[in-house]
Amino acid sequence: MTMRVLFGAGPGDIDGYGTERLRAEFLVERLFEPGRIAFAYTHVDRMIVGGACPTAEPLSFGDGADVGTPHLFTAREMGIANLGGAGTVSVDQQRFALANRDVLYVGRGAKQVTLESDSAAHPAWFYMNSVPAGADIKHRLITKSEAKPLELGEERRANKRTLRMYIHPEVAPSCLLLMGITDLAPGSVWNTMPPHLHERRMEAYLYFDLAAEERVVHLMGRPDNTRHLIVANGDCVISPAWSIHMGSGTGPYAFVWGMTGENQAYNDVSPVPVETLR
Repeated sequence: MTMRVLFGAGPGDIDGYGTERLRAEFLVERLFEPGRIAFAYTHVDRMIVGGACPTAEPLSFGDGADVGTPHLFTAREMGIANLGGAGTVSVDQQRFALANRDVLYVGRGAKQVTLESDSAAHPAWFYMNSVPAGADIKHRLITKSEAKPLELGEERRANKRTLRMYIHPEVAPSCLLLMGITDLAPGSVWNTMPPHLHERRMEAYLYFDLAAEERVVHLMGRPDNTRHLIVANGDCVISPAWSIHMGSGTGPYAFVWGMTGENQAYNDVSPVPVETLR
């Protein structure tokens, strides 16, 4: 298991960033390497993003050394989304079977999490978001069928998509974490279009279901001072509260969004007119 640390940056800092510096500060690459767990801890609202791809052997974590507590979950909660083949997540003495696009909420106080794939030939991809928590909430499996879908966008604007809320006050409560999955309709390429800001919450975007040769162009920065990241399958973008977050793919893709901050009000956003972008 590895834990990378990202320190974040302010909107004025990115003026001097070249491509490599921008990627180093805001992009976490290759989260799903077979037989390992990879975490990244960002000082942006102290979110941890992680990926695990267990094959023949289970993978476990739970130690809190990297966050300065006895256990990782001493003062944290987590969402675990399965983006690959069927698998199982064990939280202490409880076992949860996760199919593709199921999400498990892990509450504060867990000691150890063990991740397993049903088939080494078709392994699970477990994607994780963890944030500080100040409440004890029971672990809960949220299946794809239990998520709340929202139909967004228009075919004529190539931004038609289905957003599913999983860890959300209307579906499964948490202390501060929000988490969901968005699938684009066939022929649509734009996500989070038109764009917006939510100054009271940061967000992480995990892009998946891209073909190996395809990429997403993720746009970030202030509306009048944008930058871009070229993102591959299984890469995660850290999006600070001051930044827009939208993207367009060269081929079909989906993404997991995770948020934390001052509130869980999904509609607490400030729209950004497209014509004002620079």
